[in-house]
Amino acid sequence: MPARQSRLASLLVAAVLTAAPTARAASPHWSSFRGPNARGVAEGATPPTTWNVETGENIKWKTPIPGLAHSSPVVWGDRVVVTSAVSEDPDPYLRVGMYGESPDHPEEMIHHWRVYCLERNTGKILWEQTAHSGIPQVKRHIKSTHANSSPAIDGKHIVAFFGSEGLYCYDLDGKRLWKKDLGYLDAGAFNAAEIQWAFGSSPIIHKDRVIALCDVNNQSFIAAFDIESGKELWRSLRDEVPTWGTPTVHESDGRIQVICNGWKHIGGYDTLTGEELWRMTGGGDVPVPTPYVAHDLIFITNAHGRMRPIYAIRVNAQGDITLKDGETSNGYVAWCRPRRGSYIPTTIVYEDHLYVGDDRGILTCYKAITGEQVYRTRIGGRGEAYSASPVAADGKIYFTPEDGEIHVVKAGPEFELLATNSMGEVCLATPAISEGMIFVRTRSHLFGIGK
Repeated sequence: MPARQSRLASLLVAAVLTAAPTARAASPHWSSFRGPNARGVAEGATPPTTWNVETGENIKWKTPIPGLAHSSPVVWGDRVVVTSAVSEDPDPYLRVGMYGESPDHPEEMIHHWRVYCLERNTGKILWEQTAHSGIPQVKRHIKSTHANSSPAIDGKHIVAFFGSEGLYCYDLDGKRLWKKDLGYLDAGAFNAAEIQWAFGSSPIIHKDRVIALCDVNNQSFIAAFDIESGKELWRSLRDEVPTWGTPTVHESDGRIQVICNGWKHIGGYDTLTGEELWRMTGGGDVPVPTPYVAHDLIFITNAHGRMRPIYAIRVNAQGDITLKDGETSNGYVAWCRPRRGSYIPTTIVYEDHLYVGDDRGILTCYKAITGEQVYRTRIGGRGEAYSASPVAADGKIYFTPEDGEIHVVKAGPEFELLATNSMGEVCLATPAISEGMIFVRTRSHLFGIGK
């Protein structure tokens, strides 16, 4: 080969190698509840296995966040965003743990629904904005808050959803771009109107639109809004009781669908038009976990009442795919476990395995593609309650019980508890992972944890 051609070939190869992204490159972004595509997995990130709040080991910062909220942090570059509901009560009542009562907590006082933006490396609050002030339109359960929905961020916009108090969009400097009143969103028990649990579904951003799922007692719907103006682009009504899961967008084979959990109406919709693509009925009557896709399967679980199913649904599902009595699979349902699902925490698929950690702390590991059980054990060795969902990175899965004793489990076919790290406060929010850090939201603080 002539020298000039050889040199040109070498330059072309070098350019290709330089431009090609690595398959597991770390992303600095955790843009919505459960991060990229709601999977809970931060590819390429290397958060620490151990830390100590008392000694400060691997604690980069600890920032007080006023009010009461279970919303999770989101991250974009050097920005971390959380929301909260701040009232005149300096110590709002919150009761955690496993119990069966469903009392509401009367709060006939002014609340301020706020958005906080922090600097990721220092925890410094860069700005805060009050989206709305007033007396809450709905009551809350004593284990719930008036700010359960996690925000979403895309590098230009921050979207915060406060249920009956509205949907709000800001730029990254805190300037409000628009707000939408979506009406009275009653997310209480469908069969006991006096029980109010408060709204919980989080908004998501997909390209030029914001998608919000509003499964409530007065009229359930899913809708899309233009992210620049807030204009409603479409709305699809749902025959559904209140649910608390966040929708998920998935694109494959030219089809972009938004996927929703449900009891009467689990289903997928065309993200551009809102047209229903597929649906199924069945499962627990209080759906909380968020759907997500791994290995070309949609993983959905719900619980409460007679059933606690886990569904693995093919991404090309079409029409009514409801399982008949006694069935555990059909043309579009790859497999189903009728009674091993999760009530509150979302499950997680990491590499080849599905991990189902339920609200009682029982962890069951399956082969994700086949549903074959690999192991079943109790995570912490004692009776803990779980509301936060697991997240994973660097071969580790982080499980956060309500008492704040975060358990780090080695990913793989054998259970191994690597560490337990106490936050010193209760924790019902799902952590976020970005590069070498994990962000943990507790009752009163946001922590930045990193080596």
